[in-house]
Amino acid sequence: MIDAAPRPVAPFSHAAEVDGWVHLTGQMPTWPAEPDRPLPDGIEAQTRRVMDNLILVLQGLDLSLRNVVQARVYITDFDRDYAAMNAVYTGYFEAGKLPARTCIGVNGLAVGALVEIDMVARRP
Repeated sequence: MIDAAPRPVAPFSHAAEVDGWVHLTGQMPTWPAEPDRPLPDGIEAQTRRVMDNLILVLQGLDLSLRNVVQARVYITDFDRDYAAMNAVYTGYFEAGKLPARTCIGVNGLAVGALVEIDMVARRP
């Protein structure tokens, strides 16, 4: 477990590592220090919170977004939120250095979230 990261909303670890490959569990837009605080409003704010939570997990493993090679994004309203989520998401990465990615529209996420993102990173 990563102390600075939000507490898991189900029985899982924040990340699992095998042979330098680090699989980060999907993060929700919850607040690390205030788990009962309401989720941020809107896809932009929730995407920022999810990305910030992923950064906390990476930092707890002495990694950064530069180590991320793949991401999966799950959003509950694809047509409405895809472009706005992308605008926030891409701002977290260096220009031209985006990881591979899949984006999936789903009919629901834990804690009523609009977005969840998981990642795979590689240790140098």
